[in-house]
Amino acid sequence: MPALIRPRSQPYVCDSCATPHAKWVGRCFSCSDWNSLVEVGESAGGRVPPADARPLSGLAPTGAEAVPTGLAEADRALGGGLVPGSVTLLGGEPGVGKSTFTLQLAAARAQASGRVLLVSAEESASQVRLRAGRLGAVHDNLWLGDDRAVEGIVSQLDRLQPALLIVDSIQTVHLVADEGAPGSLSQVRACAHRLVVEARTRGLAIVLVGHLTKDGSLAGPRTLEHVVDTVVELAGDRHHTLRLLRVVKHRFGPTDEIGLFEMGGDGLRSVDDPSRVFLADRALGVAGSVVLPAMEGHRTLLVEIQALVVRAATPHPRRSPQGLDVRRLALLLAVLERRTEVDLGALDVYATVVGGVQVTEPAADLPLALALVSATTGRRLASDTVAAGEVGLGGEVRQVVGIERRLNEAHRLGFRRAIVPATTPEVAVGLDVVRVSTVAEAVAVAGLLPGAAGEAGRDHVR
Repeated sequence: MPALIRPRSQPYVCDSCATPHAKWVGRCFSCSDWNSLVEVGESAGGRVPPADARPLSGLAPTGAEAVPTGLAEADRALGGGLVPGSVTLLGGEPGVGKSTFTLQLAAARAQASGRVLLVSAEESASQVRLRAGRLGAVHDNLWLGDDRAVEGIVSQLDRLQPALLIVDSIQTVHLVADEGAPGSLSQVRACAHRLVVEARTRGLAIVLVGHLTKDGSLAGPRTLEHVVDTVVELAGDRHHTLRLLRVVKHRFGPTDEIGLFEMGGDGLRSVDDPSRVFLADRALGVAGSVVLPAMEGHRTLLVEIQALVVRAATPHPRRSPQGLDVRRLALLLAVLERRTEVDLGALDVYATVVGGVQVTEPAADLPLALALVSATTGRRLASDTVAAGEVGLGGEVRQVVGIERRLNEAHRLGFRRAIVPATTPEVAVGLDVVRVSTVAEAVAVAGLLPGAAGEAGRDHVR
C-alpha cells in the first residue's frame, strides 16, 4: 500500500514519464508508477534550479530527415516519408482501408530498407497473412505480432530492433499495469504515452491506427492528437474506389498536401491523374451539371457538381446534399431566390459531388449555384465550361485562392471556358476567362435563364 503524502499546492509532473498533473495523486495516470509525481522544479533527489533560457538565434537548426515509405502518394502527403523518432496517428472510418494501407506501407518499407514490426491486435495472424498474400505484401523483413499488451510489444522491440512499428489499433492494446479496460480513455492515453516515449528513446518511427466516431472525430481522447507528431486521415466513400490521405497535423512539414489512392482487388494504387478519374464517366449535355476546379492542398482536382430539383411532395421541401455542406446549400438557395429570378422555395433540392469526395471550400459556391439554376430551368451549361467563385449574401461573386492553378488544370483537360470572379487577376492560360461580379450575371452569361442563348435542349421541372 503506498504511503500517503500530503498534496502540494503547485503543479506536478511525473518523474518517470514527464506527464504533467494539475494536482498531486498517488499514481501517475499515464505510466501507472506509484509516488512518482514531483512538484515542478523538483526531482526525486530534491529541488533543482530552473534551466536558463537561451536566445533562439544561438540554437543550431537541426532538421529531421524523413525516410521514404515506399508509397509515392504517402510520401507526397507526409513531405517525404516518416521521420525516425516520430509518432503518426492514422485515422479513418471502419472499412475505408486503414489495415490495407498500413500493411502495404509495412511491406514497402520492409522491401526498401529496415525491419518492420506490424502488431495486429484486431485481426488474427492467419487473417493478416491471407490479406498479405492477396496484396503481394509478404516479405522476410516484415514481422507480425499479435500481442495486445504494450509491455509485450516493447519486448518485441528489444528483440527485433525494427525501423518501423505499426500498431493496429491503439484502441485494442492495453497496459497490464493499468486497471482500465482496453479502449478506455485511460488505457488509450497511457498506451500512447508509453509508445511515444519508446519512439523518442529508440529513434523509432511508429504508426498508430485509430478509428473515427460517427461525428468524424478520432475515437479515444482528443489529447492523442496533441501527443503525437503527425495526424493523418484516410478518407473516402466505401462505395467508391478513391481514397484521400490528408495530413491534419505535421510537426515536420506542411499540412497542405494530400495523397490519392484507388482501391482495387490488389489493394491501394497511387492515382497520378485524379481529375481524369473524377470525370471519366461524366455525361455531357445534362442539365444541373457543372465542373469545379477544386483545390486539395497544392493539388487541383476537377470534380463534377450535380444538382436535381423536383416538385416537393410535402409542405417542407427537402434539402439533401452529398459531399457538400448543408448549411452552405441553404445559404445559396436563399441567395438565388433573392438575387435572381429563380424560385426554389417549393422544390426538393438534391446536390452531390460525384466520386464520393467532400468539397467544403468556398470556391464551390458559384458552380453549385449554376448547377441549381440549370437544374431548375432545364438549360444546360456548356460542357467545356468550368466555374469557381465564392458567393456572398449580397449575391456578389468573390475571388478564390489558386485561380491560375485551377485554370491551368482545366485547360490541360480540354476545357475552353471558365466563369470566375470579376476581381480575378490576369492569368496566362489558354482559356476564355469570363469575369462576373454577381451570381445573377453568372447565370446570365452561362445562358441558364429563359430567353438566353444556352446549349440546345431543355429539361423542364414538372
